[in-house]
Amino acid sequence: MGNPNYSDITPAVRLLAADCLEHSRIDPTLYQTYQVNRGLRDVNGKGVLTGLTEISEIEASKEVDGKTVACDGALFYRGINVEDLVNGFVASDTPGFEETAYLLLCGHLPTRDQLADFQKTLAEYRTLPTNFVRDIILKAPSADMMNTLARSVLTLYAYDDNANDTSIENVMRQCLQLIALFPMLSVYAYQAYNHYQLGHSLFIHNPQPELSTAENILHILRPDSQYTALEARILDVALVLHAEHGGGNNSSFTTHVVSSSGTDTYSVIAASLGSLKGPKHGGANIKVVQMFEDMKAAVHDWTDEDEIAAYLRALLHKEAFDKAGLIYGMGHAVYSLSDPRARIFSRFVQKLSEEKGLQDEYALYATVEQLAPKIIASERKMYKGVSANIDFYSGFVYRMLGLPLELYTPIFAIARIAGWSAHRIEELINAGKIIRPAYKNVGPRRPYVGIADRT
Repeated sequence: MGNPNYSDITPAVRLLAADCLEHSRIDPTLYQTYQVNRGLRDVNGKGVLTGLTEISEIEASKEVDGKTVACDGALFYRGINVEDLVNGFVASDTPGFEETAYLLLCGHLPTRDQLADFQKTLAEYRTLPTNFVRDIILKAPSADMMNTLARSVLTLYAYDDNANDTSIENVMRQCLQLIALFPMLSVYAYQAYNHYQLGHSLFIHNPQPELSTAENILHILRPDSQYTALEARILDVALVLHAEHGGGNNSSFTTHVVSSSGTDTYSVIAASLGSLKGPKHGGANIKVVQMFEDMKAAVHDWTDEDEIAAYLRALLHKEAFDKAGLIYGMGHAVYSLSDPRARIFSRFVQKLSEEKGLQDEYALYATVEQLAPKIIASERKMYKGVSANIDFYSGFVYRMLGLPLELYTPIFAIARIAGWSAHRIEELINAGKIIRPAYKNVGPRRPYVGIADRT
């Protein structure tokens, strides 16, 4: 017998799927009947409280005279406003992602000496096991870098003599190694795919110990290893803004849930990667870029607000792009008036567009950012405000940096591993109980029927 075609959906499988669909649908009105918040969020976007954390906080509303009132969004890492954090490391010309990772893991900003030691530790860990690139990454290239990244993380388990040790010191060591290695695992996975499946030349550059995480990503990705200071800085800022986002986002919650079972670090991070891979979580910026490519072809005058507005309405009416009825990059589960990450990022995006000679395209993005919330509000019943989110600009930035689409979500993972690591350690220190939420059964109870009597 030959190898089976694992991707083939046979008639038998189709029948089983149809049988499952017929008997597995839950009446949506039951969610209201039993007061179950789908997605653990209410109609106003407020999440169901499922835990405590000191790692980060999202602010989207304030209490005024006993009422909850929407406000401009704010994001805090260990109590420090991220906007102040970004302004601080830009002013001091220090690597922001490394400073942020230290803050998230240790709970305070590092001194200059502590930051230098932290950078040195990460540099020492930026070495993959002997022949790992050849035997694990190059021999099994995949079109999906997130799957390759997860496979690589699980494989690293076999190279760790203390893989199952969940002491805080050992988990800190594992997390620091993963923070250091994620850029290489991601970029090398893309290089393998680009060479073996797309037929382009293969470039494997070793990381340089004196470079920051952002600088090393550009160094190992580009054939000539060249980049400008602005390119490195804006990628650094992108990593900082993606490093963490409250304990309730899907992948960080996954980190808490899986860590609570007592399993190893590699299994936890692989599960978190599986969560981030989903288009509803980490893959949204790809949709934004693809939507704008369609928009640029459909809109003849990028300065004509009426023509742009007509295209946006066509999106909402399922008449344009992927006909999903969505304006990608607009709206967030928590933020309403503004997403602080998008607000911070937009300042740097404009500078990079000027360096790249793409001011007209940036102006188109800025016009859509202004028009889309008004158009959505006029077309849809709204429970909360809508504004541009971080995905709105991040894809544009990555394209200006020459990053391939296949690396957009892995870049998110390279950043978020810092937050996941902090949440894993926090769960191990403070929890002690496995996370096991309740699900109410709404199906009927039935007697067992012998096989001879079934119809």
